[in-house]
Amino acid sequence: MISESLPAIMRMEPITLEEMDSIKLMNRVDTKFLTTEETLEKALAMAAGEGYRILVTDGLRISPYDTLYYDTPELRMYTEHRRKKLTRKKVRVRTYVASGITFLEVKRKNNKGRTKKKRMEVPSGEMTDFRSDAAACAFLLEKSGYAAGDIAPRLYTRFHRITLVNPEKTERLTVDMSLEFENFSSGMKVSLGPAVIIELKQDGLADSRIRHILNELRVKPARVSKYCIGTALAEPSARPGRFAEKIRYIEKLTGTKILN
Repeated sequence: MISESLPAIMRMEPITLEEMDSIKLMNRVDTKFLTTEETLEKALAMAAGEGYRILVTDGLRISPYDTLYYDTPELRMYTEHRRKKLTRKKVRVRTYVASGITFLEVKRKNNKGRTKKKRMEVPSGEMTDFRSDAAACAFLLEKSGYAAGDIAPRLYTRFHRITLVNPEKTERLTVDMSLEFENFSSGMKVSLGPAVIIELKQDGLADSRIRHILNELRVKPARVSKYCIGTALAEPSARPGRFAEKIRYIEKLTGTKILN
C-alpha cells in the first residue's frame, strides 16, 4: 500500500469533511479510471502542483474502508449489472474504519446513467445482520424495493482511499487502492494487487485539470464496479461474463495474475 509519507499527498493543503459536504455538483458527471500505484504516484505529484486539496479525517490522509455488499441468493443485483440493465441497484453496509461510523447504503442507477446514493447510519454491530433493526429494514424497502429477508451478505470489499478536491471546488476525486475481496460465506480472498481505481465526480460544464493529468499519463476512462469484479473473482456461483475481460485487462495492466 502507498505510504502515508508519500510526498505528494503530504504537500497538499487539507480540506475538512464539513467543507467537502458544502460542495454541490449540480450537473454531476462520474468517470472511473484504472491504473497502477506507480502511475498514481506521478498523478498525485502533478495534482499537488495544480493545487488540489486532500480530505483529512481523524488525522488521516489515506483512510481505510470496510464494505459488505448484499445480494439475493441468485445474485440478482450482480446479474443485472453483468447483463447491462440500465436501471439497477446495489445494497451495502460501509464502515469508515478510523471513526467506526457505519452506514446502510442503497445506490440506484437510472436509465440516463445517473447514480444516486441514499444512506442511513446504523450501529457497527449490524454490519452483517440488520434484520432486527426496524428502521433499517424500512429504509431498505423504501429505497431499494428489497425486504431484508430477500437479501444476504455476499462480499466484503476492503480498500484504502484518498479523496481530493480541485481548487475551484467543482470536482471531487476518490482514489481506491489495496483492494481486497472476501466471499462472506466461504472466506475466499482475492486481491487486485497494485491496481488502483480512480473516480472523478465533476460538474459537467467544468474543465478538469485531473483529466488532463490522467490523459498525459495515458490513463484511460474505464467502466469498473468493485462489487462486480470482486463477485466475479470470489463467488463460485457467479458467471463472470463480460467482467472476465475487465479482469484480464487489470492483470495485463498490473502484471499480476488474478483470475484462474
